[in-house]
Amino acid sequence: MEEFDEHAEKAKTLPESTTNENKLILYGLFKQAIVGDVNTSRPGIFNMRDRAKWDAWKAVEGKSKEEAMGDYITKVKQLLEEASA
Repeated sequence: MEEFDEHAEKAKTLPESTTNENKLILYGLFKQAIVGDVNTSRPGIFNMRDRAKWDAWKAVEGKSKEEAMGDYITKVKQLLEEASA
């Protein structure tokens, strides 16, 4: 959990150039790690931003919190390496 928290802080330092797709992947994994499976209804068609975030979370439904944390840490490391390359 400590390493996860550390990488959640590091994720905030990712450059502006980080793609929305990658931000959504991180969001979905973060929510799955903290909350577990989606527990809200899908936002309406006129709320595209929240709908995309919900879809990203739904995409990792069924992953254990531990697995989601591991995937999140790996993804943050990958994005930080790409940013510094």
